Amino acid sequence: MSSSWWEIQILGHPALEETIFWRLENFGCRGVVSEAQADSCLMRAYLHQDQVQMLDLAALSLWLRQDAIAIDLPPPGTHWHLIEEEDWSSSWKEHWQPTDIGDRFTVYPAWLDPPQGSDRILLKLDPGVAFGTGAHATTQLCLESLEMRFSMGEEHPIVADIGCGSGILSIGAALLGAKKIYAVDVDSLAVKAARANQALNNISTETMVVEEGSLDRVVSLANHQPVDAILCNILAETIVELIPQMTAIAAPHTWGVISGVLLEQAKPMADVLEQHGWIVATLWKRQEWCCFNIRRS
Repeated sequence: MSSSWWEIQILGHPALEETIFWRLENFGCRGVVSEAQADSCLMRAYLHQDQVQMLDLAALSLWLRQDAIAIDLPPPGTHWHLIEEEDWSSSWKEHWQPTDIGDRFTVYPAWLDPPQGSDRILLKLDPGVAFGTGAHATTQLCLESLEMRFSMGEEHPIVADIGCGSGILSIGAALLGAKKIYAVDVDSLAVKAARANQALNNISTETMVVEEGSLDRVVSLANHQPVDAILCNILAETIVELIPQMTAIAAPHTWGVISGVLLEQAKPMADVLEQHGWIVATLWKRQEWCCFNIRRS
């Protein structure tokens, strides 16, 4: 097996950042980071050499060009090269710095010292090869939505996090005072990363249960009992497939935070939610993305 990774570098207009994030996630990239450069945004992403061929990378470049042209922006420049296994993780980590999210959270890399003199909730993270560093708009919207729910006096809810990735939302819920979190992901590497980040933040395995699987695994872990909250920050197409199954863990009081939805997908998503007994309480938007705060009808 190859010990090399593709480092993909994309330089484009800042307004393309979220769309590029979305493309890279769908493409299977890991450890995506971005940095501002003058009037542009430079993004780096990493993918194991065995996962794609040169033609796949060329197709990614074409999709990125088409995305930009569709919204009347100049196409980004896309370049790629191979780096050795021991270099890939440290390479992207060099560009990730502490990030303030909402009114209460600061997400910071595990390899840096924690910010000093801060009265914010410090969330320590090493995503490894799992998607979710807090840099993406959808993750930020979800953390801000959690802040809102807990500021409304939510009393130690039991939470299900479907598609937990690096575990950032589950950890955020735990740090805000959730009683128990069931965090699941179909990717075994994400499960490994979430468990590592759980330990980094001193959250007990009794409070945060991380397992491989999807919504049906939560049903089993919760012994077929409803949860108070559902978090789901994954692709819209997958969320639509899961919505009918959410009734298995929902009670009349259950609320949810749903993201990973592009603005153009908001109306059909709202329709499916309402068809299955959910009310869209608020819809938050950031650039091309939106976050649904929902409750049972």
